[in-house]
Amino acid sequence: MWQSYVNGLLVALGLIMAIGTQNAFVLAQSLRREHHLPVAALCVVCDALLVAAGVFGLATVLAQNPLLLAIARWGGAAFLLWYGTLALRRACSKQSLGQGENHKVRSLRAVMLSALAVTLLNPHVYLDTVLLIGSLGAQQTEPGAYVAGAASASLLWFSALALGAAWLAPWLARPATWRWLDLLVAVMMFSVAYQLISAG
Repeated sequence: MWQSYVNGLLVALGLIMAIGTQNAFVLAQSLRREHHLPVAALCVVCDALLVAAGVFGLATVLAQNPLLLAIARWGGAAFLLWYGTLALRRACSKQSLGQGENHKVRSLRAVMLSALAVTLLNPHVYLDTVLLIGSLGAQQTEPGAYVAGAASASLLWFSALALGAAWLAPWLARPATWRWLDLLVAVMMFSVAYQLISAG
């Protein structure tokens, strides 16, 4: 049991710690201190559900259905291009991620819907979380313990990211810092979208 748990923990940590669209979104929300804890909690729950779905059968279904993967790829690329364009516009204007005078705080509902979109419209979530982590988990002697380990990794990582970035926010409050972060988010979104389009 513990071996399966540790396997899930290490595999998930290795994948989710790579800077991706979901991490960039949580980082941005945390630096804004804009509903960052609910966003982190949502990411943890989504990751746990997706890993469980992959371990208990969805990975096999996706691997056998290229149409579903194609829909996820092209829909995700369109969303990432749109979100990256918004971040690039902020980086090139006086509006930034920061809590400046021009920054309008969004409602919890709006932020959570954006977090859901970044999580569920990103094909890498299905390729990494469902297919890769899920298919590895299906081979474990204790699949349930593996899912618990992967969920623990997600909880540790997103909690650390949300709390750590929010703690650093006062030291990163210069407008130039926020513009650089917006630019980083835009580059990340565009690069992932390009990978998806070129793979198609």
